[in-house]
Amino acid sequence: MNTRLVKRLCACAFLLLVAGCGLFRFDSRAPWRDEVEQKCLSSGQVQITPAIEASRELDGPGACGMLQPFRVSALAEGSVALKSKATLACPMIPVVDKWVEEVVQPAAKLYYGTRVAELNAGSYSCRNQNNTWFGDASEHAFGNAVDVMGFRFADGREMSVVKGWKGQTRDQEFLREIFVNACDYFTTVLAPGSDAYHYNHIHMDLARHDAYNQRRICKPKIQFARKIDPKANRLLAVTQPPATDEPEITGALQDAPLPKADGTREAKSVDLGGVY
Repeated sequence: MNTRLVKRLCACAFLLLVAGCGLFRFDSRAPWRDEVEQKCLSSGQVQITPAIEASRELDGPGACGMLQPFRVSALAEGSVALKSKATLACPMIPVVDKWVEEVVQPAAKLYYGTRVAELNAGSYSCRNQNNTWFGDASEHAFGNAVDVMGFRFADGREMSVVKGWKGQTRDQEFLREIFVNACDYFTTVLAPGSDAYHYNHIHMDLARHDAYNQRRICKPKIQFARKIDPKANRLLAVTQPPATDEPEITGALQDAPLPKADGTREAKSVDLGGVY
C-alpha cells in the first residue's frame, strides 16, 4: 500500500471520527432560535440568582450553541436542586420551572406526601439526535432540551425513571402523571416506551415541528387518568379510573393529546421520523 493511499485513508478515518463525536458540523442554526432566545433575554424572564449564573456565548461547532447560556444549579426559585449543573438557553428555563412547580411538586405531594428535593437531569450537549453520527442536530445542542433521569424526595427516598416506569404502582402513576402533563408545557415529550433511546429518561424540549409552532409530539401513547389539573391549580375528581400499568405504544410519534372531560387523553398518530 503506497504512502499517498495510507494518508488518504487516515484523513477519511479522522473526518469520520470527528463527525461521530459531533464536532464536525456544517449546518447552521435556524434563525428562529436566536430570535426566540433574544426575546426571552429581553423580557427578563430569567434573572441571575445564586442558582442561575450567566455564561459566555456558545457558538459552534456548526449549529450548536446559544447566545446566552445559563448554568443552572437549582430550579423553581432554587427550591429543587439539580444533581449536576445544567446548561440551558433562556426559553427553556421558565418552562421547566413551571412544570416543576405546577406538576412535579403537586404530583409528589399527591403520590408520596412529600416534595421533590433534587432532579437528576441532563442538558446541553453538542450532538445529533440519538447520538448518531449523521442526521439532524439534537435539541440538546441548543440548550433547548432536558432529560429527566431520576428524583430525590425530601424524605430521602430516591427513584429513577428506568426503574419507576415499570416499578411499583405508585411510582408508575407518579411518572405517568408528570409525563402526560408535560405534554402541555413542551413541544416534544418522549418517555420510556417511545423508542429504544429513551428507555431510562423523560426527554422534554421546545423544538418547532412546523412553521406555526402548533404541532406537539408526545410519546408513547398511553391511556392515563390525570389527577392533577395544573391550569386550574387543583386536583381532579378522585373517582377517575386508575392509570394503566403499561403504556399503549405505537410505531409512530404522537401529536400531543388533548385532555377529555374525564381527565384521560387520546393521542393521534403522526410519523415524524427520528427522535431527540
